[in-house]
Amino acid sequence: MDTGREAVVKPIAIVLTLAVGLLIAGAVDARIARQAPDVARVLADIRAADTGQLAVSEEDGRFLRVLIASSGATRALEIGGASGYSAIWMGLALRETGGRLVTIEYDAARARELDANIRRAGLHDVVQVVAGDAFAEIPKIPGPFDFVFLDAWKQDYRRFFDLVYPRLDRGGLFIAHNVVNKKDEMGDFLDVIGTHPSLWTTIVSPSGEGMSVSWKR
Repeated sequence: MDTGREAVVKPIAIVLTLAVGLLIAGAVDARIARQAPDVARVLADIRAADTGQLAVSEEDGRFLRVLIASSGATRALEIGGASGYSAIWMGLALRETGGRLVTIEYDAARARELDANIRRAGLHDVVQVVAGDAFAEIPKIPGPFDFVFLDAWKQDYRRFFDLVYPRLDRGGLFIAHNVVNKKDEMGDFLDVIGTHPSLWTTIVSPSGEGMSVSWKR
């Protein structure tokens, strides 16, 4: 049975515990709030400088973030990193899942820009930048993968799929960009993901560019 002293002390301890928890949560929220404008600025800067329209749309970036977070993916691969816009969105999700992203960019100057943007966004511990030909670099990257995002030369989509699919985990996701606005440039790829017996595929269009989402059974 509680004594009178214990009856007073226990509620005080509970209140103090709750107060400390709220202070910690507030500190975390404040830290996130301080960081968020920096990431937002990096994303805005990338979009503003993207005269070649290589970056995905903001809607597509948010969609990628939700896909990774909701699937719990931790071993992600991006083929065609450009200046890092999509990699940042995916990196934010992978920080939540405890995962990592390897992003490959063929153009050396863009790869340097990509790496600089990842560092500006504070994601260099989550995102690894690889410069070079993805066909040569992918076999060097330890697998398997549970999330793949393809946004490279459209005529090569089928070749990239054939290269990566054997290293995609069962239950993994293979995402390809521009499958609506550039579908005429990747007919063989769209045929294979639409008829493959071990894939469930749907086409979504968060923006007008379109993404294929394929789940490996």
